[in-house]
Formats: sequence, structure tokens, C-alpha cells
Amino acid sequence: MGEDEKEGKGNDPGGRGKDESFKLWSGLPRSRNPEGGRLKRPLSWREALDELMAGNRRFIGSMNESVVERTPERRMEVADEQTPFAVILSCADSRVSPEIVFDQWIGDLFVVRIAGNIVNPPHYGILGSIEYGVATLGANLVMVLGHSRCGAVTAAVQAAGADMEFPGSIASIIDTIIPAVERAKKLPGDLLQNSVMENVRLSVEKIETASPILTPLIKGGTVGVVGGKYDLITGEVTLYTDVDSPA
Repeated sequence: MGEDEKEGKGNDPGGRGKDESFKLWSGLPRSRNPEGGRLKRPLSWREALDELMAGNRRFIGSMNESVVERTPERRMEVADEQTPFAVILSCADSRVSPEIVFDQWIGDLFVVRIAGNIVNPPHYGILGSIEYGVATLGANLVMVLGHSRCGAVTAAVQAAGADMEFPGSIASIIDTIIPAVERAKKLPGDLLQNSVMENVRLSVEKIETASPILTPLIKGGTVGVVGGKYDLITGEVTLYTDVDSPA
């Protein structure tokens, strides 16, 4: 963090436009510059979502249409400053890499990874990281990304209503997911798939309501929070939350 954060400056959640640490990007959605320059950044959270979903379609396809500049010049450019256009809260599963899934590269996404893509308010490292990505780095979109065959959610499904113990700190992860499993039990269909969905939705709800920094920005429409699931087989990301699907 910069010196302003260390000195306690710029911590007014409603003053995003008044503090230099609140960086909002202007311009058009990302597109390849015909002159070979830097890719433009999305202005709104919906434009950021459009870019993520377009990147996922490129990932599912041949990747021949990738817009990512994987060059030494791009690496040197982001060495001085990071300006991600979205925050991704995803599972720590080694098969789920948001930068690859959404056809992005270093400096494009601010990724927070933890088993089960959970938000546990008493442990503010998770929520605080998301707050930093939005308030200081200027990302307008937060996506909670679950995935099929999630081991953490599977363990929670097995543990719900059973007398099971987990070693070390793993229990705190499972305990955080179990409320989502209980909600999923009330839904028709596959319990595991529904639990993955409800776990994502639960994390979205916590992000929207538990942060004094994010909540006013979300209510004001400046920042959007969405949830989705990555399919390990097809590579497709499906949105759970009620937003207009990108064209």
C-alpha cells in the first residue's frame, strides 16, 4: 500500500472521487489498439463484466482471437503500477486460474484466492483484499467465482448434519460453507451443484453487506458484485446473479 494508506489518509468510503487513491478508469471497454499501444480499460462494472465474459469465450475457443499482450514491454509497464479492471474472488483450486479462464494477463485482474471462495467477515484479510482492489486500485467489478467439483464444498456437503472433524484450520473453511449447504437442501436438483451455487451467492451477499467501504459504492451503482461458476470440463463461466448477460 502507498504512504497515504499507512498514514490513515483517504479512508472515507464515500469520498472515492476526492482521494487520489480512488482511481477510476475512463475510456472504452478493452480492445486491441491498432497502433499496438496499451489496451483501454473498462469504465463501468458492466463493461468490465462484458470483457470478462468475452475473454472466457476466447478461452473456450481456439484462443486465436486473444487480445492479451504477453510481451516483455507489458510486463515492464505494470511493474511500476497495477491497474486491474476487476477483482476476482476465486477458489484456490489449481485448476481454476482466473487470468487464464478470462484470457487476461498480469496487471489485468486483482485475484483473491481461498479454498471454497469464501468470505468470512471475522477474518478481514479476505474482505480487506477485495476492498483494497476496489478502493485503492480502482476496480469497479467484483466477481465471486465458484467452480464445479469443488473439494471444499464437497467436504461441507458431507459434513452437514454429520459428526465430522477436520484438522487444523480447515474446519473454519467448512464451517463457513455449511450455511450454503443448508440453503441448498431446500432446492430441487443436485445437492452439490446447488451448494456450489448457494456458496457463491452467500459470498456475494457478504461482500455487498459486510463492508463499510464497498456497501455504499455498491448501493450507489458505482461498483457491481456478481457471482458465477467455472465448469472444469467445458471451461465455461456461467453467471448466477441477476444481471444482463453480455452479448
